[in-house]
Amino acid sequence: MIWEEVLAKFKELFGDEGEIGVYFAPGRVNMIGEHTDYNGGHVFPCALTIGTYGVARKREDKKLRFYSMNFDSVGVIESSVENLVPEKEAGWTNYPKGVMWAFGEKGMKVEQGMDLVLFGNIPNGSGLSSSASLEVLTGFILRDMFGFEVSNQDLALIGQFSENRFNGVNCGIMDQFAIAMGKAGHAIFLDTATLKYEYAPIKLENAKIVISSSNKKRGLGDSKYNERRSECERALEELKKVVSIEALGDLTEEQFEQYKDAVSEEVCRKRAKHAVYENQRTVKAVEALKNNDVKLFGELMNASHVSLRDDYEVTGIELDTLVEEAWKLDGVIGSRMTGAGFGGCTVSIVKEDAVEEFIEKVGAAYQKKIGYAADFYVVEIGDGPVKLA
Repeated sequence: MIWEEVLAKFKELFGDEGEIGVYFAPGRVNMIGEHTDYNGGHVFPCALTIGTYGVARKREDKKLRFYSMNFDSVGVIESSVENLVPEKEAGWTNYPKGVMWAFGEKGMKVEQGMDLVLFGNIPNGSGLSSSASLEVLTGFILRDMFGFEVSNQDLALIGQFSENRFNGVNCGIMDQFAIAMGKAGHAIFLDTATLKYEYAPIKLENAKIVISSSNKKRGLGDSKYNERRSECERALEELKKVVSIEALGDLTEEQFEQYKDAVSEEVCRKRAKHAVYENQRTVKAVEALKNNDVKLFGELMNASHVSLRDDYEVTGIELDTLVEEAWKLDGVIGSRMTGAGFGGCTVSIVKEDAVEEFIEKVGAAYQKKIGYAADFYVVEIGDGPVKLA
């Protein structure tokens, strides 16, 4: 068991006395509904069985000691609950520190320090939300250790708040929500404008979800992510002058076509078109699943990628290569980029008997064109955060 190795590492570094807790929070993949979550639209993510493991123990003093088995060369990073400010040299520990800071901002001050050892089996920078997984995990640990009265939905909102305000990434709510509220065998149909949600069973008879990681590294905060947000905001401001809406997600395709000329910049018009059409695709995709129409679901995934490539322009040669090679294979029901884009991953629904061929052929074509290898993960849909021991 992975968690036993993390626990062993904790004891080796920090000793085995006191009350030690073992925790897990999943990663997530978004099946469809990309770049809609900050545009007041719908998303359709699910939690995965890969994620972040944490072993933690409360301290009597104010000291924080962090160690990640993923970055073992860095060693133990020390800090204090009295000094919760983002620092470049703090690296990945800015995420748990940000959550502690956010709890304090919400009136739940973390008065004591902790020792924390982490291990994540989410590929780094892959777009499967390792940062949100770490945020939800930290919140879950704080709730357990200090008895804070917060729901899992609160943990999602606190994680988003910390990433926005502490880490400076203007993310929507989807990642943290999918992770905190995950349910095995189900994706979450979430209206990001209202946080109304329903669980929709993912029944893929004789098919698997395959994540293809481009292995292209990207940094979210310094990528074009915030730029896309501001382009959508500019489009929304102009549309609000001609139609009564609060968010781009309020528009149907027909309404968008009727009013789109109100958006003066062509680039902002394209971004808004994606947000509106992608939101409607997500609604249709969930309906398709309810009707057991996996074929239509796959077609909507494909259309989503085309829109992300042409209208939102967040794919790039790596993701396009993975998707276009997937589309060539008979056993592929649907394939699209997932996550923020500019690198990261694609998600594909592949017939079970075609999974090996998919990995072999898409992998070979990618290596040939891009010059380095992609990684492939056949994933299962899992539950939200949990205490393991």
